[in-house]
Amino acid sequence: MKWNKYTIETTTAAEDFMSSMLMELGIEGVEIEDNIPLSKEDQADMFIDFLPELPPDDGVSHVSFYLEDNGEDYTELLKQVKTELENLRKIVDVGSGIITSDQTEDLDWINNWKKFFSSFYIDDILIKPTWEELKEEDKDKFLIEIDPGVSFGTGKHETTQLCIRQLLKYIRGNAEYQPKNTAPKVLDVGCGSGILSIVALKLGAREVVGTDLDPDCMTSTHDNMEVNHLDLNKGTFYVGNLIDDTKLQEEVGTEEYDIVVANILADVIIPMAPVIPARLKKGGYFITSGIIDFKENAVKEAIEHAGLTVVEINHQGEWVNITARKGES
Repeated sequence: MKWNKYTIETTTAAEDFMSSMLMELGIEGVEIEDNIPLSKEDQADMFIDFLPELPPDDGVSHVSFYLEDNGEDYTELLKQVKTELENLRKIVDVGSGIITSDQTEDLDWINNWKKFFSSFYIDDILIKPTWEELKEEDKDKFLIEIDPGVSFGTGKHETTQLCIRQLLKYIRGNAEYQPKNTAPKVLDVGCGSGILSIVALKLGAREVVGTDLDPDCMTSTHDNMEVNHLDLNKGTFYVGNLIDDTKLQEEVGTEEYDIVVANILADVIIPMAPVIPARLKKGGYFITSGIIDFKENAVKEAIEHAGLTVVEINHQGEWVNITARKGES
């Protein structure tokens, strides 16, 4: 499917007016590009650890919208855009107001990313995208198939790999650690595509419960469970914020879990830490990552302040895993 992209060169002062105008004309999916730095409030809301390096804000903004190239005549609609653009000049500086057009395909933003996701191993686990053919020599491997859909979680990111290695250790065991319970109940906070829930189930977890802020993650997780031939009755997933949603905390349960895993971000883990011990059984483990290295100490302190004991810290690149344990008494 092809789309016609129309971009209006305007000013940062006018971009909100421009967006409202386009929406009033029935145009949805407006895209805004400018060099305005994010405010601290925006950073907090978006849980951003790194800010992009932008050139200085020159007051210029580009507001784009897309119209499907399906043979429909948009001449009248584009005339309305130009008319309303000139009307806006009476109340705000709209800059040049030059409109340029280009043609694109939805594949540009829906499928092109797939070429960066191919099969790979984490220890002895083969993680394969659903659209890639399974090689003959890999048919007897410990296989997990994933289609992230609109959710985060292919398994390639260092933070996900750190969590998977900890799940391997604390469910299956290794030379350093042998779990007493090889069929744990696992809580996956910020489940995304469901990759950590699926790894846990494939390693032997008897049940997983997941939470995420994004309703689309529920679809991704269920789809990926089906692809991996897992019993859907072994997974229960909720939309909500475990930090302050008391109803969700009640639904998830108290002292229910042998393992809680959270691959999120430091700025989410810190306020979440106080509610984690109540979710864990005595002796249960909290496995977390998504922590950039310079926030390691802040997360460690928050976890310890919540009453858990940090048992190990692992690094991969600039990312950190912290694993902590709830006491037996």
